Amino acid sequence: MADMHKANASLAVDSLPVDFFSRAPSHGGSELAQTTSSERWLSDVRATLRDSGQDFFKPSAWRYWIDFFGCLIPAYVASAVFLGATMGSWQQLLSYPVALFFLYRLGSLVHEVCHLKHGEMNAYKMAWNLLAGIIIFSPSPFFTRHHRDHHSPHYFGTTDDPEYFLSMYHRGNVLGALWLFGKMLITPLVVFLRFLLVPLIWLVRGWREWTLVHASSLSMALNPSYERKLNPADRRNIAIVEWLCWVRATQILVVIALGITDWTRLPLLYSLGFGVLCMNTLRLAGDHHGNSHGAAVSMSDHILDSCNYTGRDAMTAILFPFSIRYHALHHIFPSLPYHNLAAAHRYLVQTLDPTSPYRSLDRNGWWTVAKHTFCG
Repeated sequence: MADMHKANASLAVDSLPVDFFSRAPSHGGSELAQTTSSERWLSDVRATLRDSGQDFFKPSAWRYWIDFFGCLIPAYVASAVFLGATMGSWQQLLSYPVALFFLYRLGSLVHEVCHLKHGEMNAYKMAWNLLAGIIIFSPSPFFTRHHRDHHSPHYFGTTDDPEYFLSMYHRGNVLGALWLFGKMLITPLVVFLRFLLVPLIWLVRGWREWTLVHASSLSMALNPSYERKLNPADRRNIAIVEWLCWVRATQILVVIALGITDWTRLPLLYSLGFGVLCMNTLRLAGDHHGNSHGAAVSMSDHILDSCNYTGRDAMTAILFPFSIRYHALHHIFPSLPYHNLAAAHRYLVQTLDPTSPYRSLDRNGWWTVAKHTFCG
């Protein structure tokens, strides 16, 4: 019974403490006074929203569930059509972009799972992992803890930040672009093999430890230099979900071996994984301006390196589902539910002083930032 409770806790993995994200790096002497002064505007933003009299921080359970099933059902239906249709048929060609669109949105919800508070909506966390995370090889324990490093003022923008785009891509460099594309090409295979080889990984102790540190995050292939920090809870959570993913990976091969489905399902599944990865990589290119040069920055510079997209262009709408287009606001308030980001942004714009640096975070669309990220 105790083991079952631990398994349930792993699938309903808790989010990261809010205090962690708000803590700025320590400085000394006059540097402390300068940093405090430069970050006063952030304190004003936080105070303005928290004193608004509106409960922006309360998640709406029904909204989470509706968005979840509103993505899961069309994602799996479109994927089933794509995988089952005659190769090259119009049904397959039309279902592919639909499947990509909804699979990407479904996978993006892992971000919302990890930002729910401790003990909050545990049934939702478990349902997402069992019905989506395991199926698409993106269980939340492979994301939640390394996402901590992306938000951390100690690691943001450094080589220890697994999600900062310039940690995986050399800007304005053709060879860098080719290297990134090559890593993207092998990522679906690396992820599949990571889970297919779980029994072997457990048999070789040295291999097991290396895999935990280097291949237990969703950015394992795109940023192979990232080394994950682990605690006992991480090890337990990873162990449980990786065995479930092993069952999923083995099932894919077994149904082919038994002749239940054709071998062509493998390249078709690869194309779905690669397509979703392409969309996510494009989003990463627009999350931040890339102003960090590998060194830790102040919390103010951390936020000023981030974007709020207020335009209505198609690429922004496609790449930034669930109002995560307000990415800078999300980095200021990581516990702010995604469905309240737009309303909170409007309130801040209406309420803050006209000279507040918060207003400078707005951008019209994804390409205005991604162009600079890619080309410099």
